Amino acid sequence: MHAMQYEMTLPADYDMGIIRDRVSRLGHALDDWEGLGFKSYLMRERGVHGSPVNQYAPFYLWNTMEGMNAFLWGGAFQGPVNDFGRPDVRQWTGLAYEEGVAAGSPAVAAVRRRERVPEGVQLSGFMEEAVREAGRLAAREGAVLAAAAVDSHRWELVHFSLWDHRAPEAPGDVFEVLHVSAPGRHVLPRGRQW
Repeated sequence: MHAMQYEMTLPADYDMGIIRDRVSRLGHALDDWEGLGFKSYLMRERGVHGSPVNQYAPFYLWNTMEGMNAFLWGGAFQGPVNDFGRPDVRQWTGLAYEEGVAAGSPAVAAVRRRERVPEGVQLSGFMEEAVREAGRLAAREGAVLAAAAVDSHRWELVHFSLWDHRAPEAPGDVFEVLHVSAPGRHVLPRGRQW
């Protein structure tokens, strides 16, 4: 499992209806993408749920590197690049994935929390705790799914969760979910990834 996200930060006065319309027109394009676990089409609006910015920020969990590479280098990613400019694409190695107690519900909100892996910690213990946290998030009321992943270049941990209500009980940046493409969600490996 491999996690990926890019963020397109938009002007403060940007009409976010443009993003909603874009996703309603184009979001289905990945509904059957080979190698994709899921893509959540996310946005934040300045002043909503504490967001300081307007942002389009899709989050992906990939089952295969081939699927991710086909998306990035095969032409599909060129559309957003042409429209918004080429963003930095963040990537994390998967640590854990869990279906939530509300797994059958549509997701309306997402929470992403990034944190540094502190110097001097025992890595095995720190990563095991990240796995347990994914399980705790998935067990909370309204949780659709939860995942944890790590970028070992920046030593950054990311917790990601989808929720069936707009005010999730999890710390982090809150996003509105506009669409979810999930062709391979049912085959994402559950639990610890090592």
